Amino acid sequence: MSVKVGIIGGSGVYEIKELHQKREEKIETPYGEVFVSNAKWNGKDIVFLPRHGKNHKVAPHKINYRGNIYALKYCGVERILSTSASGSLNQRMKPGELVFIDQFIDFTKNRPSTFFDNDEIFHVDMSEPYCSELHNLLVSTANKLDLKFHAKGTYLCTEGPRFETSAEIRAFGIMGADIVGMTNVPEVVLAREAEICYASVVVVTNMAAGVKQDMLTSGEVSQKMQEMSQKVTELILDVIEEIPARKDCACLNALKDSKMELL
Repeated sequence: MSVKVGIIGGSGVYEIKELHQKREEKIETPYGEVFVSNAKWNGKDIVFLPRHGKNHKVAPHKINYRGNIYALKYCGVERILSTSASGSLNQRMKPGELVFIDQFIDFTKNRPSTFFDNDEIFHVDMSEPYCSELHNLLVSTANKLDLKFHAKGTYLCTEGPRFETSAEIRAFGIMGADIVGMTNVPEVVLAREAEICYASVVVVTNMAAGVKQDMLTSGEVSQKMQEMSQKVTELILDVIEEIPARKDCACLNALKDSKMELL
């Protein structure tokens, strides 16, 4: 049997019309109810989850990250491909280009960031936070589709919902960040704790504060994401076709002896 793939749609990717046999399901989790769509794509089982809820009503700092990942784990998802919109600190990474991030820096403040907040202590290795297998598939598929992309990048996650100051962006650049966004953390951390392979497609929608001269607006971000949504969808669906049927993956080997039980 093939692995079940989860798609977490960020800004601009609220549904994937190409999927068929779609069936909405409400998942009751310890963190609240989560709505997902079960579907098929060329014989593979897909679970689609809109990160911001229906019609993009949930702000980044209020997203039910634990509920979302728990729901995907409950549905049997073994691989996650996520999308998000971000600003660029790196002059080489231009609006309209994709970044397949390989590292993150966490500047969130008030979000629950782990499933393991009881008496048990687990120190989960995050030295390589993203699945190398999925990452390599993103790179090879993007090359085939002739997309403009960057194979590596460091994502700095802020709390939001405000945009960053120019001073913050300068500091983040000194720290080594390439792009800045509001949603990848703790999502990637929770996926690792849940033993689900995870990779992310980041769309550069704008240059960050201070990098560009004009004031940044949410409308600018939304417009660029809408322009890119079809290309991102095509990329993800093509990658899903290439995901191997085997269930083991190198990025999870470090967790095999931890005996963590989420469900």
